[in-house]
Amino acid sequence: MKAAPVMRALKKLPEVRQTLVHTGQHYDKNLSEVFFSQLEIPEPDANLGVGSGSQARQTAEIMSRFETIVVNYRPDVVLVYGDVNSTLAAALVCSKLIVRVGHVEAGLRSFDRTMPEEINRIVTDHLSDLLFTPSEDGDINLKREGIPEDKIYRVGNVMIDSLIRLLPSATLCRKNGVPDRYALVTLHRPSNVDDRATLKGILESLLEVSRTLEVVFRCTRGRATLPTKSTSISKGFTCWSLCLTSNSSPSS
Repeated sequence: MKAAPVMRALKKLPEVRQTLVHTGQHYDKNLSEVFFSQLEIPEPDANLGVGSGSQARQTAEIMSRFETIVVNYRPDVVLVYGDVNSTLAAALVCSKLIVRVGHVEAGLRSFDRTMPEEINRIVTDHLSDLLFTPSEDGDINLKREGIPEDKIYRVGNVMIDSLIRLLPSATLCRKNGVPDRYALVTLHRPSNVDDRATLKGILESLLEVSRTLEVVFRCTRGRATLPTKSTSISKGFTCWSLCLTSNSSPSS
């Protein structure tokens, strides 16, 4: 979602040669292949095929395999996106090989260090040479952490570029019973969906919202038990095709 508009923009520059590396951190068809197809992203030049694993194991695997790619290609700059383990792993490899790193979506903070993504964001930003922020708060956060201003470039939210590009085709999609006006909810962070009590509290809040606005809940992962088919929890609150895993290793 983030790489697609950047790659399209760089493709217009004849002096730029791009190499796309897919780490394989997200390998499910609905989290990988569908994006390449719908966003018209070219086939990766390399697929590391890392797959799932613990935070440490997955990060280490990406580093080990990505290092070979960097040594062989010797890029002038490596662009990393967002806050996943692949982002951190690639930034670490490049910093040790003295290859410049550009971080797209830099500077965002939740201020919650219990989240693996927050650690990924902070470390990646402090290793990066070019920090491309989506908004003013990203600039402020980076300056507060002592990152030189001349490294920071506010470029806007590249996700909006993807939204604008996909909006015409999205309006043609079948609604499948979804109402005209609704709130769409997705939950995937382990801290929200792996603990039954926490998930119960979130659902109770959503039920309150559903008294005045239809809520459509599309959840992609979690260990806590919920219905696995489209089902109405109460009037105005519907779970759509929940696909919740059990006893699986958390992934970012």
